[in-house]
Amino acid sequence: MSLPDESCLSGEIFEERSEMSVTDLTRLIAVEERRITEWVEQGVIEVVEINAAEWRFNGAQLRRARIALRLERDLGVNAAGVALALELLQELEQLRRERRIGRS
Repeated sequence: MSLPDESCLSGEIFEERSEMSVTDLTRLIAVEERRITEWVEQGVIEVVEINAAEWRFNGAQLRRARIALRLERDLGVNAAGVALALELLQELEQLRRERRIGRS
């Protein structure tokens, strides 16, 4: 039994080292380019490379952008608040990693 076309899943897999353009990033998370620009200006995500006047982002920044979008949409947090929340989440993850290493 085959599935109708509209019920098929599709997706893309990105590793931490994968790079993408602003256009790719906007398409993957369904936001406008101006949102990406605002996030870069506020420190929410980082440009990993500027290649021929085009920003490039890696898989880690895609992950951060997805979290940022959820924080904005679900909780109504502004870009500056998102940047702070992501920084705190990153520090928390680092502390958890250090704690796991210390237990070994």
